[in-house]
Amino acid sequence: MSTTSRRPRRSRRVAAALAVTAVITVAGAAGAANAAPSQQIDPFAPDFGPNVAIVSPETPQDDVQALLDDLADAQVDAEMSTARHSVLFLPGAYGTADDPLQARVGYYTEIAGLGASPDDVDITGKIEVYNRCLADGGTSNCLALVNFWRTISNLSLQVNGTGQDGCRGSANFWAVSQAVSMRRLDVSGGNLSLMDYCTAGPQYASGGFIADSRLPFVISGSQQQWLTRNSEVAGWSNAVWNQVFAGVEGAPDDAAFPNPPYTTLDETPVSREKPYLFVDDSGRYAVRVPAAHTGTRGVTWADGETPGRTIPITDFHIAKPGDSVGSINSALAKGKHLLLTPGVYDIASSINVKRADTVVLGMGHATLTAVGGAVPLKVHDAPGIVIAGVTIDAGTVESPVLLQVGQPGNGHAKQLDPTNPITLSDVYFRVGGPHIGKADTALVVNSDHVLIDHTWVWRGDHGVEGFTNGVNGDTDRWNTNTGRVGVVVNGDDVTATGLFVEHFQTYNTVWNGERGTTVLYQNELPYDPPTQADWTQPDGTLGYPGYKVADDVTEHALYGGGVYVFNQNNPSIVTANGFETPEGDGISLHHIMTVNLSAGVIEHVVNGYGGTADTSVIGTPQYVTDYPLP
Repeated sequence: MSTTSRRPRRSRRVAAALAVTAVITVAGAAGAANAAPSQQIDPFAPDFGPNVAIVSPETPQDDVQALLDDLADAQVDAEMSTARHSVLFLPGAYGTADDPLQARVGYYTEIAGLGASPDDVDITGKIEVYNRCLADGGTSNCLALVNFWRTISNLSLQVNGTGQDGCRGSANFWAVSQAVSMRRLDVSGGNLSLMDYCTAGPQYASGGFIADSRLPFVISGSQQQWLTRNSEVAGWSNAVWNQVFAGVEGAPDDAAFPNPPYTTLDETPVSREKPYLFVDDSGRYAVRVPAAHTGTRGVTWADGETPGRTIPITDFHIAKPGDSVGSINSALAKGKHLLLTPGVYDIASSINVKRADTVVLGMGHATLTAVGGAVPLKVHDAPGIVIAGVTIDAGTVESPVLLQVGQPGNGHAKQLDPTNPITLSDVYFRVGGPHIGKADTALVVNSDHVLIDHTWVWRGDHGVEGFTNGVNGDTDRWNTNTGRVGVVVNGDDVTATGLFVEHFQTYNTVWNGERGTTVLYQNELPYDPPTQADWTQPDGTLGYPGYKVADDVTEHALYGGGVYVFNQNNPSIVTANGFETPEGDGISLHHIMTVNLSAGVIEHVVNGYGGTADTSVIGTPQYVTDYPLP
């Protein structure tokens, strides 16, 4: 391990209205049921509602520290709560070498800078996530496997552990798993550790995502899979099963795969960074929408402003929980973009995004919950639409789809622009967990030229429903939290960077479109099929592959993919293949694997090839370096 020294930083004084710490309240406490779409927005002080706290360098540090501590205490165990929060830092410096600002980040919390550049918000201290200890009164079984749903972005961090013990002070800890986004960071002064090695074991962690960041030496530790995209790293230590790098300066070489199991792409095939809120030199709020690119490498802000366009905050409809879908759709129809402030929104009819280049940006893990079997969000066939920072939950009545991109049928290519793809960034899905959930399919992509940049599509394997967690033949969860398919891609020329899909009851991912590309795929098959008959295809094939490319597809590429099995409910269940594709020169699967997590069997990695992932090789990946085989 090593550390890096502090890099020179540029500062910029912004004539923004000073803000004091806001009161943190329960999400959904504000918002008129029929909010008018013609809002009067103060560009210097827009109303983001009660769940957004904005701090400035003039805010007393004790107040900032107390805000962060109180929020972390409230959210550290709030895995299935309805609270949603954003803490936003105006440009300037926070913390000092002798008195650092040290924060923990809990569930459904966004920590973000409001600068045009990450270096406009300069924090000396720590922004961290630790393991949760789930046994013996919080002293053992310490892991990060359920550290989901949190965000950090658009700031610089000079790592400083003053006041912490020797272990805690040895790195900035970011011990997380799925649905956790780290974007536009400049970290220096100490190591970044993706595992928390300071608590009692087992210390497992299971995946995450970094993009557009400049990082020090990174301790991957126990992270089972991870995607780092378009970034810079000073060094990287080890991998467990599947570590993927795309367009990363300093990425490790992957020539020795699978020992270690690195997958390294020199460039990212298609990329667009997530939109971000910022304050300009005059103190006005705006949203920067980065442009899309092909063949990219490194951070977008190294030589100045991230290429793209700026949308003033006055061009947005700022929604709050309780606003009607009618008022939101009316604003969108009048040409407004949509900003979803933190909270949970009950959606009984579809939010329709129709206009080219429309931006829908969620703050603080804003969540759309289907009501009465609705499709919460529909994106039409128009170039440049961006959906970012939104979580979509199934409701208690089955929805046919949770997010539909494009209309069914052919002919989408002529309406869309390959240089300006529809983009989904940090869009997450749940079927079950915080409440009973039912959906036929979570995400359907019908449009051509779509970029999926980091998603977690999850049928909940645990939650608040009070089930027995699908053990010993129990059928409660299998028959109650129902999700048939996770992701269906029908469009051509669709790219996914960071596709995490888990626990669906037939196919987790079905790719029907041509020229699809996935960079990092992570999947767990469902834990809870009661019998083999429940997990057998109509033609008699045992189980469903975690990643299915349709039989008539002629071109498809996957870089770094894993399918895991843990048939907790019935350990005798067998799945024939982790991956299933057609044969042909245009099909390329690079660095794929299956893993047994202690129950069930996957007989082969892909199409009858590769080792068997059974209980004789628990935790040992069965790798296929390239398919078709050389």
